[in-house]
Amino acid sequence: MTGSRVVALGHYQPAKVLTNDDLAAMVDTSDEWITSRVGIKTRHVGGPDEPVDELAAHAGAKALAAAGLQPSDIDLVLVATSTAIDRSPSMSARVAARLSMGSPAVMDINVVCSGFTHALAVADHTIRAGAATRALVIGADKMGDIADWTDRTTCVLLGDGAGAAVVTADPSAPDTPGGPGIGPVLWGSVPEMGNAVRIEGTPPRFAQEGQSVYRWATTQLPPIARKVCEKAGVVPEDLAAVVLHQANLRIIEPVARKIGAVNAIIARDVVDSGNTSAASIPMALSKLVERGEVASGAPVLLFGFGGNLSYAGQVIRCP
Repeated sequence: MTGSRVVALGHYQPAKVLTNDDLAAMVDTSDEWITSRVGIKTRHVGGPDEPVDELAAHAGAKALAAAGLQPSDIDLVLVATSTAIDRSPSMSARVAARLSMGSPAVMDINVVCSGFTHALAVADHTIRAGAATRALVIGADKMGDIADWTDRTTCVLLGDGAGAAVVTADPSAPDTPGGPGIGPVLWGSVPEMGNAVRIEGTPPRFAQEGQSVYRWATTQLPPIARKVCEKAGVVPEDLAAVVLHQANLRIIEPVARKIGAVNAIIARDVVDSGNTSAASIPMALSKLVERGEVASGAPVLLFGFGGNLSYAGQVIRCP
């Protein structure tokens, strides 16, 4: 069976940076309060003239350039997002139009913070089934558009951005030393706790039950992440990098420690970018690769979690 692999990455963030001191001038908070509780120092925030599909298209164009491909080479576009205001045209259709693609299949996927790892699995499965050969998979969110900027417990978390991956068919993947380019996905949810993370109302606003999410993430997710490695035939000690959803440094560090990836680089892009929901994993991975911190072909655990109290993870080979 034909497998698939990630061959290139790209990321994009708006130019405007909002620091903790900037937020302290807006709500009752401080740099010390934010840093001690969530580990975030800065976040990027887009303006009204920077819609989600524009962020996504910038990241997608960079990934295509890194892959040495033309937009017309892509036959599937998946955009993971939960902050698209319009229902149609979809963000994926608008990205295809912005990049002057040919006639790709286009689909938006809304699984909030684990949207990218869900979308990556869908791309992998679609290629394995022979329904596509080259996919552009993007996570893009403008969390600033749904932030309650008067709520100091949530607005300090959120940022805007996009990350993209080019996924191609790889006939040699089943026989590749170390396993396939994209390993088996392990995904699921806790529906009865879905209200712990919400984007509701008109206009929509982000809200969460922070302590419930923290307890769930730090206690329930590490064994699931270890099962992701097991499905991929990789032991945690062999991972070169761990890229978790960049929710909160106080979640990322204990979860990574409990996974047992003692030799891995742990992505901590949340410090500079905040929680960018579906964008966080591809953006953090793209930055690690851009800085040369992970060798090509090395095993990397991607693990998304959050809204709907859903999760999805897979081990990939670094492009």
